[in-house]
Amino acid sequence: MTIAISAHSVPLTKREEMAEGTMAFHFVRPPDFQFRAGQHMVMTLLDPPETDAEGNRRTFTIASAPFDGDLMIATRMRNTAFKRVLRNAALGLEVKIQGPSGSFVLPQKAEKPTVLLAGGIGITPFFSMIRQATHDQAPDQIYLFYSNRRPEDTCFLDQLLEAAGRNPNFHLIATMTEMSKSRREWKGETSVINKEMLAKHLPAMQGPIYYTAGPPAMVTAMKGMLTDAGVNQADIRSEKFAGY
Repeated sequence: MTIAISAHSVPLTKREEMAEGTMAFHFVRPPDFQFRAGQHMVMTLLDPPETDAEGNRRTFTIASAPFDGDLMIATRMRNTAFKRVLRNAALGLEVKIQGPSGSFVLPQKAEKPTVLLAGGIGITPFFSMIRQATHDQAPDQIYLFYSNRRPEDTCFLDQLLEAAGRNPNFHLIATMTEMSKSRREWKGETSVINKEMLAKHLPAMQGPIYYTAGPPAMVTAMKGMLTDAGVNQADIRSEKFAGY
């Protein structure tokens, strides 16, 4: 399916804190805006009250699923003019969106298990993919390994746990690497994502298609780990999230 890239002006309808330092922003979805889970769009602030050297444009993964009625993005809230405008603007703020773009999407028909390796805000494309697969009752086996420092920092954790309860083909392996700094209880994994963790939870390491998204250093480490484990380069897809 070919999806045309288009431009629209859309209003902000809702914002919410999804984790410490992470917010989600919801916008009206134009009737003709069609996308595949995992794609992104470019957002431009129109005549913002302040700006800085980083400019008024950002590329965001569409964190909502294609079946949703609105468009959602989720982002770490750095102290930039762009983020301050989004945080403080009244609902109804108009922004320009262009898209969708990107090929970081699941196959139309999965013939192999899918393994998703996410770090931090790199969860956004996978959140869309998992919700769409759950909505469609897709038969595909999906494994999500999701690394964060603490539960408090983990975006969409409750929603992912709910999806895992509803979808028997979705397997969530979340890991928290700095639990000594957390105020919450955690009974799951606590190491970084490594070959041992994957071998513990996957039927086999060779065979699935791997997708990895997150900070550049994490994505590079995951690709190296998979290559060392004998995974074919053709079975690895990656997307780096930097400067957000």
